[in-house]
Amino acid sequence: MDSFWNGEQIEFMHINKQICILAAAIAVFPPLWAVAAPYLGIKTGAVALICAGIYAANGSKREDALKITVGFWFGDFWACLSLLIMGNLILGENLGLFLTLAVLGFAAVLIASALEKFIYLPAWLGGWAIGLSLMTLETLSFDKTMPFQIGAGMAVGVWYVGAGVDFFCKLIEKKSQPKKEK
Repeated sequence: MDSFWNGEQIEFMHINKQICILAAAIAVFPPLWAVAAPYLGIKTGAVALICAGIYAANGSKREDALKITVGFWFGDFWACLSLLIMGNLILGENLGLFLTLAVLGFAAVLIASALEKFIYLPAWLGGWAIGLSLMTLETLSFDKTMPFQIGAGMAVGVWYVGAGVDFFCKLIEKKSQPKKEK
C-alpha cells in the first residue's frame, strides 16, 4: 500500500510540499497571535491577517517590509485625522465625508509617491480603511489606545505573520531538501 505522504505530493489532491508547509504555517502562526493578542491588551488582532495579506500581495518581499509597515502606520494616523476632521466640520455628514476622504486621499497619493522609497501606498490606503472600519470618534474618546492597538496589529501582520511565515516556510523547505552528495 502506498503511503499517504510521498515526500512531494499528497497524490489525491495534487498539493505540492510548498503548499503543505505554507498551510501548516498559516494554521499555527496567525492562531498563536489571535490567542496572544488579548493578553497583550490588543483587541484588534485580526488586523494582522489583513496586513499580512497586503504584504503577501506585494510578493512577500522582506526588503519592502519596513515601508509597508510605515504605510500602514500612516494609514492608521490618516484614519484618526479623518475622524477628527469629520467630527469638526459643519458642512453636513455626506459633504464632510466626501471632502475629507477626497482631500486626504489626494494628499496620501502625492505624499506616498514623493516618498515611495519609504512608504508603500497600498499599505497606507489599506491602513486608512482598516482604521476607519475599526474606529469612530466615540471609540477614540473612549479608548485612546485604539490607534496603537491597530498599529501593533499592523506591524505583527507584516513582520510576524507575513515575513515570519515566509521565513519559516523557506527554512523548512531548505531543511527538507535531500542532502547533495559531494
